[in-house]
Amino acid sequence: MKTAVIGAGIAGLAAAVRLAAAGHAVDVYETSDGPGGKLSEFSLPGGYRFDFGPSLFTMPQYVDELFVLAGEDPRDHFNYTRLPEVCRYWWPDGTRFTAPASTADLVRSAAETFDVPERAVREFMDTAARKYELTGRTFLEKSLHKASTWLDPQVAYAMLKIPGLDLFKSMHEVHEAALKDPRLVQLFDRFATYNGSNPYKAPGLLSMIPHFEHHFGAYLPAGGMYDIATSIYELGRRLGVRYHFNQRVDRIERAGTQVRGIQVNSKEIRYDTVVCNMDVWLAYDRLLPGARQPKITLNQQKSTSAVIFYWGIDRAFPELGLHNIFFSKDYAGEFSRLEDGSLSDDVTIYVNVSSKLVAADAPPGHENWFVMVNAPADTGQDWEAMTARLRRRVVAALGKHLAPASPPAWLERHIRTERTVTPPDIERLTGSHQGALYGTSSNNRMAAFLRHPNFSREIAGLYFLGGSVHPGGGLPLCLLSARIVADLVGRQRTITSP
Repeated sequence: MKTAVIGAGIAGLAAAVRLAAAGHAVDVYETSDGPGGKLSEFSLPGGYRFDFGPSLFTMPQYVDELFVLAGEDPRDHFNYTRLPEVCRYWWPDGTRFTAPASTADLVRSAAETFDVPERAVREFMDTAARKYELTGRTFLEKSLHKASTWLDPQVAYAMLKIPGLDLFKSMHEVHEAALKDPRLVQLFDRFATYNGSNPYKAPGLLSMIPHFEHHFGAYLPAGGMYDIATSIYELGRRLGVRYHFNQRVDRIERAGTQVRGIQVNSKEIRYDTVVCNMDVWLAYDRLLPGARQPKITLNQQKSTSAVIFYWGIDRAFPELGLHNIFFSKDYAGEFSRLEDGSLSDDVTIYVNVSSKLVAADAPPGHENWFVMVNAPADTGQDWEAMTARLRRRVVAALGKHLAPASPPAWLERHIRTERTVTPPDIERLTGSHQGALYGTSSNNRMAAFLRHPNFSREIAGLYFLGGSVHPGGGLPLCLLSARIVADLVGRQRTITSP
């Protein structure tokens, strides 16, 4: 079958590999000049390299299996290191905590640092593991919109267990009941941000997310996060995938209820199958004129976006690790402001320093800081004014943690070069509607079922993948969406073959 993939983000790249390995003739069309989408890279003057978007790598087996499908040894082309620690946490009251990588070490260290018994932390993590085992493969690795999924005995068993999955409690309520200590509760609440959600609204089922990080591990590719995109891209090339960069798809063509191909530069190109890795809201708006829109799905609450400061720092900070979180004092207030479309005066700050492990990312004795603050999706806010105020607050807050006796603007003198990205920039650069990083939020218990399916109900041969559709945003889920689509295409091919 002749297949077009629209968008060379991570899901599109992975789908192209899977479909090419299955024998399809695959063309990938991408508006930018290279692969990766959000998972791209850039450099700033002075020798500082940055990964543009995702900075945390979990579930590397989803990348490895792409090479195995192609008959290759992943280690010949893509390598990564398991991190001995996941994140360093900082609180306004002076508490510091380094989260070890393994679950057992996390349980022990958390009990030593916080006012909580080791047994309580262990039971919480055991419950997170059970939630994943019961629902992960059901709700993340299969289409929720096909009858065959619901006829699976495993799914029926998982459904029977719903009363014990905390779907009717918020993540915060689950964490508060299990862990008590407000600092540790805040630590686990922050996992809601992994899919752009609010821990005070997102269902307690999502308290399984820490299991991904501490059981399966957190990793860093040998050359930084962009290695993921380039490795999959090169694998696709070896399989015969054709990539068309700087090529914008104008429309998805259809003949009645059957996809017919795509239009590029006013020219129609015929394809048997079209796989769309574009944000699903924008796909309907720009590529499917006249198509019936699933309004309930498309009008779900957007996930959060971000304001990101990329700073070249002229000195080293040994107290920082690869991943660092500086918590706000009023976490509930911070999320309340995000819900209102604004930013709190007291924000949680994430600082990623890839040069800690990839020395070439900054000059000797220097560091490259990826400084991110959760922000609302873009609905017309004055981002220039909001970002200027935010930058002053971030500089002061980080300075207070790292050099308490210094003036509020102390950190400013160490910033040698910088770039700032706001939600409108994210939409412009990555095609994420309103700059929402994960499409829709998971702020209600039906969110998983309200995400757009991985196929079109109206147009045969049209499929959707990426962070704005099932199973959701983030690298592992985008890679799973590619697996789901490849499986659906394979089944469709079997049905339609003579």
